Amino acid sequence: MSARIVPDDVDGRAEAVTTLRAGGVIALPTDTVYGIAVALDSSGGVERLFQVKRRPPDKGIVLLLDDATQAGSIGVMGPAATALADALWPGGLTVVVPQRPDVTLPAVLTGGAGTIGLRVPDHRTPRTLAQGVGPLPTTSANVSGLPEARDAAEILDQLGDGVDLILDGGAARGGPASTVVDCSRERPVVLRDGAVPVARLAAILDAAGIAHDLSDE
Repeated sequence: MSARIVPDDVDGRAEAVTTLRAGGVIALPTDTVYGIAVALDSSGGVERLFQVKRRPPDKGIVLLLDDATQAGSIGVMGPAATALADALWPGGLTVVVPQRPDVTLPAVLTGGAGTIGLRVPDHRTPRTLAQGVGPLPTTSANVSGLPEARDAAEILDQLGDGVDLILDGGAARGGPASTVVDCSRERPVVLRDGAVPVARLAAILDAAGIAHDLSDE
């Protein structure tokens, strides 16, 4: 059965929360591209994301958050991650931090690395859903190797019945992907250039007196 498409409004987001709590996969707009997501505590949910996307299991999936306070429920937010998050969330920054030792996460979510990528997006929809069901494992709404779907019709065309519900928020905003900074080591480093310039990251850490190895080279 094909995915149900509903408007990205208050009622649609409430239906998406219900679908997530029931273990379903949803597609949703974010501040860049559309994503597909599951509830973190759904049995086999993260594995289903990989299956729908046909994504290699050695690549971790980012968690989208409602706000910075959710980060501490999943990861260990050290001084560097905290300084960057305080300055740049919500927005185009993903911090990679150690997962909390008292929190069990699916191994497939972290790629077996013991670290987790966290981001508070600059878009109401993913934050509302994360508020409703907790940190939201999310990956772009496309089959691996194909262009990212730009709207509900393209999601349906690529992913078909692999998705249970699509929140239709119109055309994706587009723009650069988030900048990814690994804050799990002694000195943070950039893993992926993106929406936040490296010079901005370095300035934030310098102002906080935090040593780093940030470079865009």
